[in-house]
Amino acid sequence: MKLKHMPIRWKITILSFGVVLFSIVIGGIIVIGNTIESKEDALGKQAMITGRTVANLPDIKEYLVEPGGWTKINPIVERIRTVNDADYIVILNMNRIRYSHPVSEKLGKVSSGKDEGPAFAEHSYTAKAQGEMGTAIRAFVPIMDNEHEQVGVAIVGNILPSVGEILFDIKNEILFILFLTALFGVTGSWLLARHLKQQTFRLEPHEIVQLLVERTATFQAMNEGIIAIDKEGKVTILNDKAKQILGIKGDWVGQPIEAVIRETKLLKVLRKGIPVYHEEIRIGDKLIMSTRVPIRVENEIVGAVAVFQDRTEATRLAEELTGVKAFVDALRVQNHEHLNKLHTIAGLIQLDKREQALQFVFDASEKQEELSRFLIKKMKDYSISGLLLSKVSRGREIGIDVSIDERSELKAYPPLLDKHDFVLVLGNLIENAFHSFQGVKQDQKWVDISISQDEYVCTIAVEDNGKGIPKQQIDHIFEKGYTTKGKEGSGFGLYLVNNVVEKGLGEIEVVSQEGEGTSIVLTFPMSLEEDFA
Repeated sequence: MKLKHMPIRWKITILSFGVVLFSIVIGGIIVIGNTIESKEDALGKQAMITGRTVANLPDIKEYLVEPGGWTKINPIVERIRTVNDADYIVILNMNRIRYSHPVSEKLGKVSSGKDEGPAFAEHSYTAKAQGEMGTAIRAFVPIMDNEHEQVGVAIVGNILPSVGEILFDIKNEILFILFLTALFGVTGSWLLARHLKQQTFRLEPHEIVQLLVERTATFQAMNEGIIAIDKEGKVTILNDKAKQILGIKGDWVGQPIEAVIRETKLLKVLRKGIPVYHEEIRIGDKLIMSTRVPIRVENEIVGAVAVFQDRTEATRLAEELTGVKAFVDALRVQNHEHLNKLHTIAGLIQLDKREQALQFVFDASEKQEELSRFLIKKMKDYSISGLLLSKVSRGREIGIDVSIDERSELKAYPPLLDKHDFVLVLGNLIENAFHSFQGVKQDQKWVDISISQDEYVCTIAVEDNGKGIPKQQIDHIFEKGYTTKGKEGSGFGLYLVNNVVEKGLGEIEVVSQEGEGTSIVLTFPMSLEEDFA
């Protein structure tokens, strides 16, 4: 069977066992090296002990100074060599004449060793040397007489065993270790291979590669933008459609999500683990419909993914249609209001009250023109002015006095908001105020509107004297789908207001008393001190 066609489990098993075998070889080399070093140290200590034993024998000291004393010393030393299992013992007098040697022909001859010098200066030491019998560990011990005068040197040599001999001595230990290593190596490799197979859903490497290619092609072919991040908040997926919608270029995979898009809410989903479906958010000048969900593996959050569409154009068209509807409604209200005024004027004329009729015309037109001039002067956009004018007219039609604080002014929007956000907020708050009068019988019905700003904050306040909000409902009025209007309500008005407040990094304050009315105040910062994500 060729390796490339072999199942992944066997590939991993073979690879793992190969790693284990390689580790055994490296470990064996280190162990053998340490064993040889330990053997050298042990032989050196053994030779030093034997050398000191020989050097302290009285007979050795006595015969070493006699001519021909080797005939008496050599038999003594040979017995000691045999007892202490030394390979050889050489005794030299101060003239370096051998008084003991395993080769009898060298007795009485001068030694020419090069490492014997320090021993004749009363130094004890060990050295390793290569000789005819092999590598030897030799101990050099000075021989001192009773007057502590040096009379010779004792040299004890132990031949270092070869690597093969050392391995043969520890063959049982080696075989046992090899057996245990092979057993645990093969078992561990098999378990690892099985675990990896389970983690990869029993897919082979070429199948995983194919899935990755197919996934990438699928993401790029989708008509929705897709951004995915890992648990560190770094981008793992960013398809071409997402780049097109967000107006970004380049490869951002591996970069923090904040570097790609500042207004993202993916990090919030990653931290809280709560999915958000079909939410409209504004990113720059784009209105995005976004769904964001956490990615879980075995109940652990390992990332988050956002799927979104650009709804800017569709929203613009919808706003245009909504604007036409609002214009038609405003015309209907104005037409109804003018009919009422005409009926009043006609009645006054019929009663021959011409001066009162003329004064009525002057008062009505002046009041309307004054409000129009005020709004055009104080409001940044005609959209806001038109909205407020229509709400004032709408209030008059249903018997509610709508007043706009004369100190109101809107010259610039907060950094993260635009006219669409303000139209949404004002429209919903005023309509909710109108609704608060349903079922309420009172002579005076009023709604006060205030828009103020300075270099630090922008404040929108809408107050009414309607029926108020029960205490148990105040904490729920901004929840998606929650409504107190029954079948007439959608539960989205105040929810969208709350989204705008979160987007603008603002705050909401609600004060309400049942039977007395409600005050809702929104506050937005006019500058951003730090970036957010």
